[in-house]
Amino acid sequence: MSFNDIFKSSYLENVSAIDIPDMIIALVLAFLVGLFIYVVYQKTYRGVMYSASFGVTLVALTMITTVVILAVTSNAVLSLGMVGALSIVRFRTAIKEPLDIAFLFWAIAAGIVLAAGMIPLAVIGSIVIGAVLILFVNHKTYTRPYIVVLRCENDASEAAATEYLKENVEKYSVKSKTVQKGLIELNIEVRLKDEETGFVNSMASMKGVLSAVLVSYNGDYMS
Repeated sequence: MSFNDIFKSSYLENVSAIDIPDMIIALVLAFLVGLFIYVVYQKTYRGVMYSASFGVTLVALTMITTVVILAVTSNAVLSLGMVGALSIVRFRTAIKEPLDIAFLFWAIAAGIVLAAGMIPLAVIGSIVIGAVLILFVNHKTYTRPYIVVLRCENDASEAAATEYLKENVEKYSVKSKTVQKGLIELNIEVRLKDEETGFVNSMASMKGVLSAVLVSYNGDYMS
């Protein structure tokens, strides 16, 4: 056994499996594409509370996926071990916005495509996906729904208030009604005319109307 055989290691031989320039180019491109995904996420976010950490996660996820795929493509044995290692990983973070799932898959797909060397597909595909998301998410094709919470003393005040409400909104639909002694509470979904909300003030001042509350509604939360 020679002196060189003592320090000979298959692990150290893998250092040269990936060219350093190729690795740097792939990581820089992954960062730029991930940054683009982050910007699109900022422009299209419509949730309750914006999460800056999720946006940073998209950039990191693109780069991490690129690193993993570069390692897998350079060694067939490593690819089998990577599949086994990743199969035991479990992510339990709840996704609150359905659109966030699309951004996660976008970041992962971009990292895979970049590591595979398909740079035009990754760049052009990301530009097209970003344009489609901005176009459709920011394009309003419907009137925003609202919920009117109406509290009245008796049947007469309820009838007068609801009749006035029907005349001042574009769409009217009762969602729930709670009746107690001396109190009638209605939850009514409405679509406003030109975003005009002055009718709420008029209803609140009507005789027998205890309160009138208007809240925006998207099906998941009220604000």
